[in-house]
Amino acid sequence: MRVKICGITQPKQSVAIANLGATALGFICVPTSPRYVTSDQIRAAVAQLPKNIDKIGVFANTSISEISQIVMNSGLTGVQLHGDELPEFCSLLRQSLPNVEILKAFRVRSLEHLAQTSNYTKYIDTLLLDAYHPEQLGGTGQTLDWQMLEQFKPSCPWLLAGGLTPDNVVTALNQVKPDGIDLSSGVELKPGDKDLDKVALLFENLGCLLRD
Repeated sequence: MRVKICGITQPKQSVAIANLGATALGFICVPTSPRYVTSDQIRAAVAQLPKNIDKIGVFANTSISEISQIVMNSGLTGVQLHGDELPEFCSLLRQSLPNVEILKAFRVRSLEHLAQTSNYTKYIDTLLLDAYHPEQLGGTGQTLDWQMLEQFKPSCPWLLAGGLTPDNVVTALNQVKPDGIDLSSGVELKPGDKDLDKVALLFENLGCLLRD
C-alpha cells in the first residue's frame, strides 16, 4: 500500500515521516496555500530522504515551464496536478518531463465527474481522488463519498485522499480498494506542521489492517 503524506514544510518532519513508513511525501507548490514551500525549502526537506521515497510537488494551473523549473531546482520525482488541467496539458507535460511521475488529482463531485478520469489515464501515471470544496484545492478535512468509489477500477493506479485520518482510514480501506492513500490535514497540528504521533498511529492502524 502506497502511503503519501502531503503538505510537508519542515525538513526534520520529512525524515521522521519517511522513517515511520511513508512511501511518498508531498510538497505544495501553490503560493496561495498555507502549506506552500519554495524550491529551496523542498530541496532542504528531500536532501536526507532515502532514494526510494517519492518526492511529489503539488501544482495547480501552473505553466509547464514553471513546473519543469521547480522539478529541476528542487529534486522532485513526481508532479501532482491539482487544478483544471486538461488531458492535452498532461500529454505535453509528459513530453517535457518523461522521467517524472505525473499524478492528476480530481475533486470528485459526482459519478459523472468521476467518469471524466478515463480521459486522462493514458497521459498520466496515477490518479488521486480528493473531496470537492468550492474554494480550497485540498487539505480541507472533508471526506469523499466512499460508496461512490466501491466499483471504481481505473486503468492506472489511484490514491484515495480527502479527510482521511488515523481513525477512519481502516473503515475507508475496508470499503474501497485504492492502490494507496494520501493524507494531509488528518495528521496535522496546524497547516504544514505534522503531528508525528498521529502519523505513527496511522501506520500502526494500517499495520493491523494489513495483518488482518
